[in-house]
Amino acid sequence: MRAVAKAAGTNTPSVYRRFRDRDDILRGLLQRVRLEMAALVKGAASAEEGCERYLDFALSHPREYELSFRHEHDLFRSARSKRAGMKPVGRPSREAMQRKLTEKLGGKAGDHEDLLTALWMVVHGAAMLMIERLILPEEEAQARKVFTETVAALLGQDGGVAAS
Repeated sequence: MRAVAKAAGTNTPSVYRRFRDRDDILRGLLQRVRLEMAALVKGAASAEEGCERYLDFALSHPREYELSFRHEHDLFRSARSKRAGMKPVGRPSREAMQRKLTEKLGGKAGDHEDLLTALWMVVHGAAMLMIERLILPEEEAQARKVFTETVAALLGQDGGVAAS
């Protein structure tokens, strides 16, 4: 907490007035990251653009992106967090993408859960492969092309079939 206070240009008691402990600070950071990602997806003109924006965010904020997925379960959904009185929070970027899919494909919220999960797996997988540099820099353009084509296929473009 002292290091956080120093980095914030304040004192430790000020940090403790706002945050109970390290986990509380992480929860705040993760919620901010989640809301930023959601705003990008929400502002997209299409589901395809939403996926591209999500990937762009992950690649331009790799530490925050990794942190959010590394700690989400422990901070929001684990038995320990429930005992501490933490309530599971929503997933705003998932909800924003769900709205994009409903706009594109019709139906109502919840009608496209399998497709939503498939898109998230593709975006998250691409993000982590690039963040961890398992896709080499000289392979990134080709990987990005494959990512875009995969999203298009999942959404029923270019001969693909949209899942529901």
